[in-house]
Amino acid sequence: MSESREVALKPVDGLKKIVSSQSVREQFNNALQDSAPLFVASLIDIFTNDKNLQECPPNMVVMEALKAATLKLPINKNLGFAYIVAYKGKPEFQMGYRGIIQLAIRTGQYKYLNAGMLYEGQRVDSDFLTGAVTISGEPKNGAVIGYFAHMELLNGFSKTLFWDKAQVTAHAKKFSKSWGRPNSPWTTNFDGMATKTMIRNLLGKYGILSVEMISALSGDTDERNPEARADEEIELNANSGDVIDVEVVPEPETKATGTDGPSF
Repeated sequence: MSESREVALKPVDGLKKIVSSQSVREQFNNALQDSAPLFVASLIDIFTNDKNLQECPPNMVVMEALKAATLKLPINKNLGFAYIVAYKGKPEFQMGYRGIIQLAIRTGQYKYLNAGMLYEGQRVDSDFLTGAVTISGEPKNGAVIGYFAHMELLNGFSKTLFWDKAQVTAHAKKFSKSWGRPNSPWTTNFDGMATKTMIRNLLGKYGILSVEMISALSGDTDERNPEARADEEIELNANSGDVIDVEVVPEPETKATGTDGPSF
């Protein structure tokens, strides 16, 4: 007597079966229109080459990918807009700093939006009365001493944040759920994650945020520590180029000192 039994699908085959179903195809098509096939092909490629993602349920991977599709952000790791990463067998959507900048640009409210690194040999001086900032000197080498983010709105409002590496590290330890984990992006791409942190904090506190941006920043899984982030989330939900004569705003816990991703 022969026994019929179902053969378990390989992870990649399981994912392909899900994305080829009519309901899932419709969701991607509604979000991306003509770009849907390219996005799905990118998702399959990423899943095929990531053993950690293959340990996650394929249907959950697709759900996280749909978050990026809804925001019209590519998940190609080399572009740095958005990522699907695996933590303990669970897939999670994460924003890249380029994705945050892209969503800000779509609001049409920003004249300048920039973020990056300052190097040994460069110096940041701030006037704590007026908030004016000057950056002087030339990089001596590739040693990064800090990170900045700057924005200027079309209405003339501008703001700059500068944190040294110690401040960024302290923030990551307190708020990032991926800090200290094996193969954490904070280990593999610290500069990219630091740049993302600066952009996120600048826009989350002082920027003009569309509903799309609020949804994206709130859904960024790398910085969802309910207890540690309580005050910051309140600020985030309350807020709906050239670095010239801008303001530097130190974090409440530490002062900004004069001495400044695929990437996240």
